[in-house]
Amino acid sequence: MNTQDNPSLAGLVTDLAQNVTTLVQTEARLFRAELSEKLTKAGAGAAEVLGGAICLLAALLVLLQALIIALTRAGLGAGWSSLLVGVLLQALIIALTRAGLGAGWSSLLVGVVVAVLGVILLRTGTASMAPSELTPDRTQGQLKRDASAIKEQVR
Repeated sequence: MNTQDNPSLAGLVTDLAQNVTTLVQTEARLFRAELSEKLTKAGAGAAEVLGGAICLLAALLVLLQALIIALTRAGLGAGWSSLLVGVLLQALIIALTRAGLGAGWSSLLVGVVVAVLGVILLRTGTASMAPSELTPDRTQGQLKRDASAIKEQVR
């Protein structure tokens, strides 16, 4: 009988050990890559949530300004509106007012647009941070396939 056609038990065990070592190293690299990808996605989701929260805060300020303008027209004081609204949003409101839209409607329009943007960012951000988005799906699937392949090799 030729030994090259029928490898020894020691050779088979050595080959198996080498293959298992290579498999474990490959799976570890896949896991690290997938984990890095998932953490990047979660970080982007956190940034979107933060951006949404900031937009909602700005929307609140603009809507407060619209309320202050309405109260001013009703006869109350209006000195605090410039303190409540950010410079950029205030500039947009002023531009809309100069374009012919009333100050109250300009404030309301800017506030609603910023609020909608904030809600969109919050929803997409929280969806990106959902636990189902953070599980290493490819690694789990590959490990199951590897376990099946190892079971077949042992038989």
